[in-house]
Amino acid sequence: CIIQSNMVLSSMEVEAAPSKAKPLPPKPMFEPLKPYEMSDGQFRKVSVPQHRYNPLKKALLDIYTPIYEQMKIDIRMNLKARKVELKMRPDTPDISNLQKCADFVHAFMIGFDVLDAIALLHLDELYVESFEIKDVKTLRGDHLSRAIGRLSGKGGKTKFAIENATKTRIVIADTKIHILESFANIKIVRDSLCRLIMGSPVGKVYSKLRAVTARLA
Repeated sequence: CIIQSNMVLSSMEVEAAPSKAKPLPPKPMFEPLKPYEMSDGQFRKVSVPQHRYNPLKKALLDIYTPIYEQMKIDIRMNLKARKVELKMRPDTPDISNLQKCADFVHAFMIGFDVLDAIALLHLDELYVESFEIKDVKTLRGDHLSRAIGRLSGKGGKTKFAIENATKTRIVIADTKIHILESFANIKIVRDSLCRLIMGSPVGKVYSKLRAVTARLA
């Protein structure tokens, strides 16, 4: 019993003895990943509609130059898949450049001019909003044709007047409407176009638009 008690005491003394704390390993230092090294979002593909294939071939150099030289993004046309493919490069300065270039190409595909769509590369507040006439009101046949005519006006007069008043760009492609501008101006244009679709006279829409734009100014 005495021997066992001595062994217990000696083990307690060993456990009670303060152990020397081991120094922690040095904290690892990792360099930040470059944009092209990130696993997500290195590629973008934009489909080319059938009716925009020829305009794309004519304006390909105007699209290629700012994307490749200014935004540092690789771009190519996949003829088999009929898609414009975008890819990051090792010298891409910002990861957001890839999405900006994809938005720029998409805006051209839905009908905007290159000079208008290129603003998406340099300004962060610009958006493209799309909707259809049937989202506002269900129209068929001649009623739908008259609604499209009210949106455009004679020779595009109504569309140009709305664009100049709100400093926006509008594309009317059959029953689809695309608006390019900042969020506040898009809302004003959308309200004016919806009134025209619902059947409001053009003069009344003009007067309402002038009042709203004067308030914004």
